[in-house]
Amino acid sequence: MPKTLYVRVSAPADALDRFEAAWHLASGRAAPAPLDILSFADLPLLVKSLTPARWTLLRRLAKAGPLTIFGLAKLLGRDYKNVHTDVTRLVDLGLIGKNDAGEVLVAWEAIRAELRL
Repeated sequence: MPKTLYVRVSAPADALDRFEAAWHLASGRAAPAPLDILSFADLPLLVKSLTPARWTLLRRLAKAGPLTIFGLAKLLGRDYKNVHTDVTRLVDLGLIGKNDAGEVLVAWEAIRAELRL
């Protein structure tokens, strides 16, 4: 089953609505499959967090597989410090993970975005 991360721009109150819906769905039945969701309060925050350079980094890392940050910087032809900064932010957001060897990787096969008005 492909791992999909759902990225949303929605008000914080929407998280409570999703929790309530899942609670009602799970009542008396088996728990629903968990969704991996990353929510942003607004579009400017999403755009600030997932810049074009970071999106390119994600796509190249997903294709290449686990790499050291140094190896990723070489692959991208970018400065190590800037790649390290981007990787740190993407790890904090949960878009990138680290394996036992300390390499960074993308655990998602797809990222789906939903922008609510």
